[in-house]
Amino acid sequence: MEAIGRARRLTSMMLNSMLVVAWLMVVAMSAASLAEGVTTWPLLVPAVLAGIAFSWFFLRITGAAIEHRYATREVVAAGALAVVAAALGGADPMGWGVLPVAWLSVAVLGVSKRQAQLVGLATFVVCGALSVLGILTGRSLFSVGGGSLWSSIAVSCLVYAIWCLAMPGSNRMWAWIWRLANEAHEGREAHARLAVAEERLRFARDLHDLVGHQLSAIAVKAELAVRLAEAGPARSEMTEVNALTRQALRELRQAVRGYRELDLSAELGSVRGVLEAAGVRCELNLPYRDLPEGLAPVFAYAVREAVTNVLKHSTATYCGITLRFTQEEAELVVRNDGVARRQAADLGSGLTGMGERLAAVGGKLTARPTGDGQFVLNAVVSLPIRG
Repeated sequence: MEAIGRARRLTSMMLNSMLVVAWLMVVAMSAASLAEGVTTWPLLVPAVLAGIAFSWFFLRITGAAIEHRYATREVVAAGALAVVAAALGGADPMGWGVLPVAWLSVAVLGVSKRQAQLVGLATFVVCGALSVLGILTGRSLFSVGGGSLWSSIAVSCLVYAIWCLAMPGSNRMWAWIWRLANEAHEGREAHARLAVAEERLRFARDLHDLVGHQLSAIAVKAELAVRLAEAGPARSEMTEVNALTRQALRELRQAVRGYRELDLSAELGSVRGVLEAAGVRCELNLPYRDLPEGLAPVFAYAVREAVTNVLKHSTATYCGITLRFTQEEAELVVRNDGVARRQAADLGSGLTGMGERLAAVGGKLTARPTGDGQFVLNAVVSLPIRG
């Protein structure tokens, strides 16, 4: 958790660093503009107020990007304020004109590459127009240089072109790195939950097989001793031993049942996290009603084994999990678009064991490719569950 927290803080700092750079350039160029008489306080004060409001929206945009959201209203408001501040300040590409460029650096977070290119082009057009207007009206430092009017306009537009080409890619790269780090962290947590659940199952199985077997043997022998013993203290003591042993056996089975029965909802959440962390899109189609009694643990095992095979034995990019049931039967379908590498007839020990588990409760399992590049696992259980 500490590592992902550091990654979050670092990403936030890098996304917000453009705002700090922009204000440093604005302050320096504003001081120079006042000294040259290019700008005046009546224009500078509203520009500063617009810049402050822009900064507030800028921080909200980066905060939303960290949360993997796109703050549309904040992006629109910040863009308008950046244009107003740039127009009032003279739109120098090294001064107030940096605010629209800073806006561009965060407006492209969470959009497609094509959209980012269009936003960058629109920003260049607006900034270029404001810069030309500032030079023509004498409110830009480029207008007081020694060069000609056309050379000033050309240099200003060239600087804006460099800004608009460089800024989007930089912050989009940091957002992409943050998304990868977050997905890796979520995947590791999901794997850890699955590992804990597997260990619980192993512990429950060993406890039931070893201790449960011994308690059963003790109970049988104690009952035999009661029958063989004549009336007296020994018979009453053995009767009590028999009762205590059977009570301990019942309590052990109740405890083991709690460990061995998987929670279907938790299992679905875990496998979805693991799949998406591995780059596999997961869709869940679940009934709105609660599953019949005893069905959830059975299907939880099947879901785990099916997803394990998707991760280990396929090149899937999609996995769909569907649950449905009627009064007569319940069905689980796990479909993915990566055909297993091994032969369809060879289901592997995991799926073979799952087929045996389903057969024990009156169900059946099939797992095979469909011929169109997909692999489907189908588990059907007759209701009510027997046993």
